[in-house]
Amino acid sequence: MSSIDSQIPKVFALVLAAGRSRRFDGDKRKALLPCGRTLLTASLETAGKVFTQTSVVLREDDEVQTLGIPSKVTIIRSEHADLGMGHSLAAGITAALDSSADAVAILLADMPWIQPQTLRDLARLADPQRIALPMHEGQRGHPVIIGRRFWRQLLALEGDQGAKALIINSPALCDVMNCEDPGVLRDADTRSALAIACRQHLTAGRD
Repeated sequence: MSSIDSQIPKVFALVLAAGRSRRFDGDKRKALLPCGRTLLTASLETAGKVFTQTSVVLREDDEVQTLGIPSKVTIIRSEHADLGMGHSLAAGITAALDSSADAVAILLADMPWIQPQTLRDLARLADPQRIALPMHEGQRGHPVIIGRRFWRQLLALEGDQGAKALIINSPALCDVMNCEDPGVLRDADTRSALAIACRQHLTAGRD
């Protein structure tokens, strides 16, 4: 479970994709990008360019064949996904406990615009005892890479709790990577946000 680059610590990617997309008015995971791929497929493929192991957390009732998930991606089911993101994250971490990974990169299913090089640079900061995260123009972004020492704390997450509290409570253990990649901030919570993100991405001249 190591990254493609031998200089990168053992980090695996965990993509959270078990939400109901209530603000999006439809299943945003299936929303099409200008390149023809769906939001979820593009997000998983971006992770797959950097990490040799990528897992995606889905709901119990998701029909996998309709989501365009690449064959190499490991599927994790979250029994209590409807209770909030914290439960999905805990399900993903539970599945990783038996691995030899140093850290886990927590990615969101609606953020395919992160550049692979940004992920590589961030992954090189991974440390079993620390947390690494990107910052663009003064704003913290995604993904967050969480060292193994913190995993047990993530197992206790409930509701919509994510890793934010962990970051706030452990500032001395966080490594912040300043980057020029606006993709670490772009998401698609709504259809209008998706349209804006796509337009900005195309304007920047990226595929």
